[in-house]
Amino acid sequence: MISAAEALAALGIGVAGSGHCLGMCGGIASALGLGAPRGALTTPAYHAGRLLSYTALGALLGFLTGRIDLAEWTLGLRYLAGGLLLAMGLAIAEWWRGIARLERAGARLWAPVQAFSGRLLPIRGPLQAAGLGLCWGLMPCGLIYSALAWAATAQSAFKAALLMLLFGIGTLPSMLAMSLGATRLRRLLPRRLLGLALILAGLWSLYLTYEHGRHLRLPLPGRPPALHDHARRHPAAKTAATETADRPSQAHPALQTDAGSRIDDARTARPAAGRPWNVQAQNR
Repeated sequence: MISAAEALAALGIGVAGSGHCLGMCGGIASALGLGAPRGALTTPAYHAGRLLSYTALGALLGFLTGRIDLAEWTLGLRYLAGGLLLAMGLAIAEWWRGIARLERAGARLWAPVQAFSGRLLPIRGPLQAAGLGLCWGLMPCGLIYSALAWAATAQSAFKAALLMLLFGIGTLPSMLAMSLGATRLRRLLPRRLLGLALILAGLWSLYLTYEHGRHLRLPLPGRPPALHDHARRHPAAKTAATETADRPSQAHPALQTDAGSRIDDARTARPAAGRPWNVQAQNR
């Protein structure tokens, strides 16, 4: 299971990204037949499909990242997630739109999905709305990419899926309000405040990742850094290396025999107790 802090962070990312969600998905949410008889089912179906797509993507990435058990890989994912959250916050606050380049790159993958989703329009029922929501979760969105990268650091299919589900739930208030006709909500949202929240989240994530990486680079007490690094990558070798360092004589029986014979020779050559060397020399 995930911790309460992780759950709150996932919800917070979704809430803080509301301004971006309204820009990317608010139009389709408003066009689902607001006020029409079928709107009572199509709107929940659309959002259920959207959340299901987030959850499925989180499970897939969590499974894939969990197959690689390397500290460097985990640190790289965390740096990527923190950087994307920082860039997303800057974009929402309208201070820097660098993440738009990533969204343009993702548009190539979105093109075939967009062609398929066009067949579902206009929406005539809940099934079509749910299908459109599933497709919409794959759209080129910097906020989704940021959340996915952050959830992937869990390196677990179940945990990443749960984090992405909570992220999607965090986007629901603004999206549902848009679906219900609150078209002025985009103007009322404090975009810079929400962007600043994501910026702080990204900076905090980067700081924690740096501290974690610095801790991994520290040598174990009584062990050289190289041994610590090798043991960290190969846990099975850690025990063997520790035992070898603690019991060198057992690791090298030949050296033990040779050292023992030298000690016996030295004891033989030592004068008897109570007889100084000068007395032995005079007797000779």
